[in-house]
Amino acid sequence: MKFIFKTLFIFLFLLIYCSCTDKSTTVADNPVPLSDQELLDKVQKDVFRYFWDYAEFNSKLARERYHTDETYVDANLVTTGGSGFGLMTILVGIERGFVSRGEAVARFNTALSFLENADRFHGAWPHWMNGTNGNVVPFGTTDNGGDIVETSFLCQGLICIREYFKNGNPEEQALAQKADDLWKGVEWNWYTKGENAMYWHWSPNYGWQMNFKLEGYNECLITYIMGAASPTHPIPSAAYHQAWARNGAIVNPGSSYNIPLILKYNGTTSVGPMFWAHYSYLGLDPRGLSDQYANYWELTKNHAQIMYTYCSTNPVGWIGYSQDCWGLTASYTRNSNGTVGYTDHRPGNDKGVITPTAALSSFPYTPSESMRALRFFYENADWKSRLIGVAGPYDAFSPHHDWVTKRYLAIDQGTIVPMIENYRTGFLWNLFMQAPEVQTCLENLGFSSTQHGF
Repeated sequence: MKFIFKTLFIFLFLLIYCSCTDKSTTVADNPVPLSDQELLDKVQKDVFRYFWDYAEFNSKLARERYHTDETYVDANLVTTGGSGFGLMTILVGIERGFVSRGEAVARFNTALSFLENADRFHGAWPHWMNGTNGNVVPFGTTDNGGDIVETSFLCQGLICIREYFKNGNPEEQALAQKADDLWKGVEWNWYTKGENAMYWHWSPNYGWQMNFKLEGYNECLITYIMGAASPTHPIPSAAYHQAWARNGAIVNPGSSYNIPLILKYNGTTSVGPMFWAHYSYLGLDPRGLSDQYANYWELTKNHAQIMYTYCSTNPVGWIGYSQDCWGLTASYTRNSNGTVGYTDHRPGNDKGVITPTAALSSFPYTPSESMRALRFFYENADWKSRLIGVAGPYDAFSPHHDWVTKRYLAIDQGTIVPMIENYRTGFLWNLFMQAPEVQTCLENLGFSSTQHGF
């Protein structure tokens, strides 16, 4: 009898155990999907880590790149523009509770002190710096001096820091003053060569040899805005109209997929890579923003919609492009021989490579299309385990070639958190646009903003 009861007990135990195991397996295999807001929280927190956990050790600024498939490649190589995006990302991190206000202030103080002592060339920082000592690291043979475009991306972040902390406690007010001093130290007018134009580079060794005039339309709108807004070393308003807007020739009456282009994308026959709708607009709010050349909300929305339509119609016939998997911008790429390279993906230069930041940083312009892409990156059974790494989605992948580069670039990760936050709350747009010199500059250049009342 005891044997029978013991056998029955073991049988019932195994039955219950197997039943529980089956249920837990079913739940694990079919997890409850995150809501849209939960998924936005997740991607923002994931990408935030690039600028917090994986920042350059000494300066606490953004490393140019981070490769998980190699050991600390260029561990001390700091990027100026990506660092500006990183400063804005950390501000979002405070608002979202990823870090405390005090932790962020300490981090910002380290970063801004580094910038105070780093190499500058008539106030402009170089494209790359050595994070251990602040020395310029040449971006190219003749590019070993000031980079006014990268500097403008950084100054966009400095103004946001100033505006965020200017009414805080004494330590925060001192940080705000430090940010203000740094941005006001840039000699924007030097980078005009005395002309009604701006030039990208100046080197103490090679002078103006690179001779890269900033002409629109591309990612450099914010450079002219920053230059014209400077209360210490401003560029003339005529530079914006004559060089950037090409005396009105920047206007484009054409369309793509029956969507108006509005402006001529410099060097392309359709639209440029998606970052042209991101870099200038982390702080500059395109909502309701117009001048004599464009309505900038229509311009940026149309850019994203054209890119989405191009990818979803897939004229080249790449495997994997769809309404859920889209987005072309400058990023790592897959070369024809299978090695990793870099290029500005766009219609006309489509390599079958999708870059997640293109769709994710376009949330303000294409919210439903970007949400579908976000769910694809994080939830697609074939890709999510390969595409999501320690700091969010990896830089680039190709369904056609069954390829993922397990690498990150600061300038690509750097627009994701700020632009998603601008979509959700307008946080950085409101900070930047409240700066008095920004409003004055925009009015002087002929801009109006229904969103911000000027």
